[in-house]
Amino acid sequence: MTEIVGEISQKSNYIKTQEEEYQAFLLEHPHYSITFGLDELRNQDYSILDQLGHTYLDFTGAGLYARSQIEAHSNFLKNNVFGNPHSTNPTSQSMTDQVEKVRQSVLDFVHADPQEYICIFTQNASGALKLIGESFPFEANSQYLLTYDNHNSVNGIREFARTRGAKINYIPIALPEMRINALELESSLASINNSAVNLFAYPAQSNFSGVQHSLDWIGKAQHLGWKVLLDVAAFLPTNELNLSQVHPDFVVCSFYKLFGYPTGVGALIARRETLAILKRPWFAGGTITVASVQSDRYYLHLGSEGFEDGTLNFLTLPAVEVGLNYLRAIGYPQIHQRVMDLTDWLIHKLSAIRHATDLPLVKIYGPLETIERGATLAMNFFDQNGHFIDHKRIENAANQQRISIRTGCFCNPGDGELALGLSENELTTCFSTKLRMEYEDFRNCLDDKSTGAVRISLGFISNFADVYKMVALCTNFLNKNHTEI
Repeated sequence: MTEIVGEISQKSNYIKTQEEEYQAFLLEHPHYSITFGLDELRNQDYSILDQLGHTYLDFTGAGLYARSQIEAHSNFLKNNVFGNPHSTNPTSQSMTDQVEKVRQSVLDFVHADPQEYICIFTQNASGALKLIGESFPFEANSQYLLTYDNHNSVNGIREFARTRGAKINYIPIALPEMRINALELESSLASINNSAVNLFAYPAQSNFSGVQHSLDWIGKAQHLGWKVLLDVAAFLPTNELNLSQVHPDFVVCSFYKLFGYPTGVGALIARRETLAILKRPWFAGGTITVASVQSDRYYLHLGSEGFEDGTLNFLTLPAVEVGLNYLRAIGYPQIHQRVMDLTDWLIHKLSAIRHATDLPLVKIYGPLETIERGATLAMNFFDQNGHFIDHKRIENAANQQRISIRTGCFCNPGDGELALGLSENELTTCFSTKLRMEYEDFRNCLDDKSTGAVRISLGFISNFADVYKMVALCTNFLNKNHTEI
């Protein structure tokens, strides 16, 4: 009985009642009050969350769609007749006009001059990245330079580069904050061989650690002769991008990351002058102006259509504009304030929780402050003896309380390997054990090391109750051995 009372007492040292914590939170974050309108928005458009008892903390995985988004898109389709845009008949022309309207809306959203940039619709950010990889003019003297913390879809471009004999270089991150070392970056950028075309790729925000990299890198790299690819998939949902101030050659995103619906639509926003150097390895329906079987010739469209294979997912595109307008109405200042205040509270609460042995329960990978970071937190849990707790067990415990988090490596192996202390020798040995490897095989081939992490990520409809429930869940792992959970 004494042991149970002691454990309850210890938990109460780290988290009080929700109301007590909320009042203290408001005192520490006075500007949070400008976001109170988002609580009303949640009640109107996302009431299903609370009705079904869901706590959603996986916004880096996907945004959530609003009820009004679905209604607006549905009403739009119900009150119009649209056909395949590849024609000039009335229904086709109506859809063509809508597609061009959405293109312009996307460019407006990121403040891109249509004389400088073009919007190409893709299946998702990965589809946009594949377009770049297969079309970029890599050659033997080229270099593909990228940071360790890129998403796998950016890493995958290296296979196109490798096939054409290009050199592949990674810029490592520095622990514990998981930021790029400035001297390493400058040295790597200076290594350019200007006799060929070279590509530098990095995320505006890591989808693992939440680290935000400087957009000043874009201009510095371009000044040295690099073409720059900026992945904004994790950045854009809670941060404004202004392409009138920075001018990356390629920008990729997925719209479901921003506002949940529609899925299956992303964009490659490319500078027109850079787009001209891409060389597509094939053509498809819709990409050509003229093609011939007998003369064995074809001519690609010079604009967006030259990169949009087949028929666009055209009936969903108007929903993209609905979503963009929805975010515009809220405004990034309010969005950013909300998610960063909640992130700040989470960081400090989780970092403070300690077992009776005085060992920390949680280790957060990345910055422990909200400067130059986003609302994505990657972490692992450790028992009272300092042994890691399998991230799958944390996920299972969260699932039982209808808390949606994500675990694993989040398609970001560079961040994961360094954060978890997995060495090159260990990984090389592990990968040499099998011709084909599943994730469970990978988990089993490393000796008593965590092969993944727990990720909590916030969005503009997150509220204090959501983060409170997560911290309350965490205290359930206090003073236990990893085998007991």
